[in-house]
Amino acid sequence: MNTSPVWDPAREIVVDPDSPEPRYFQVARQLHAAIEGGRLPAGTRLATELDLAASLRLSRPTIRQAIQFLVNQGLLVRKRGVGTQVVRTKVARPLRLSSLFDDLAGLGASPRSQVLVNQVEPADADTAALLEAPGLARVRRLRRIRSAGGEPLAVMNNYLPDGLVDPADEDLRDHGLYQLLRSAGLRLHSAQQEIGARLATAEDAALLHEQPGAALLTMQRTTYDETGRVVEYGRHVYRASRYSFNLSLTNGLR
Repeated sequence: MNTSPVWDPAREIVVDPDSPEPRYFQVARQLHAAIEGGRLPAGTRLATELDLAASLRLSRPTIRQAIQFLVNQGLLVRKRGVGTQVVRTKVARPLRLSSLFDDLAGLGASPRSQVLVNQVEPADADTAALLEAPGLARVRRLRRIRSAGGEPLAVMNNYLPDGLVDPADEDLRDHGLYQLLRSAGLRLHSAQQEIGARLATAEDAALLHEQPGAALLTMQRTTYDETGRVVEYGRHVYRASRYSFNLSLTNGLR
């Protein structure tokens, strides 16, 4: 018998029909906030799409789109016979908002970047969602190989709302992205970061001087300014043989 709690959305979610935000995104954003804030702990069951739609006075396709948005982010899961459940909650910790360039420079490693892509292009729906900006028309896409001592360490992929910065390739070769953002007057405040691992593809191997199938570390980071706006989404891969992440955990250890 399933005894996980069922959450009542009518007490949490308010949809503004006059907002420029799509209604599905308003629902998804507030569900996300409830998960992040601990009001929807892991294991909580959501009501059915029909019940949610009736409770919020929205269409079922709108609710389905909002739920799928969070399923794609890994926050919700659909289980046959159980329904939709919260999979996990993210632990919010203070992050040192530095780029790999900053970290390498701090170690005296003379970092450099090879710029593969630096262009403005139309923003598709997935990219706009990653930047939490529904309706975003254009995005700056960056792709670089970050090296130290002439040796490649990482392939960096970044997406920014168009208009925040307009860096030349020379700027990107000699400076970190966060340094360029701060120089443009942006005040970086916080970030959400996920670290994982995968095996190198043939393209990864060629760019990073590794063998296909070699272990790579992965990192996804969403960076916010002091107003809560997303200013950058990064998706990077690092050579596990040459790079590691260090986390200091101090709270709650007994």
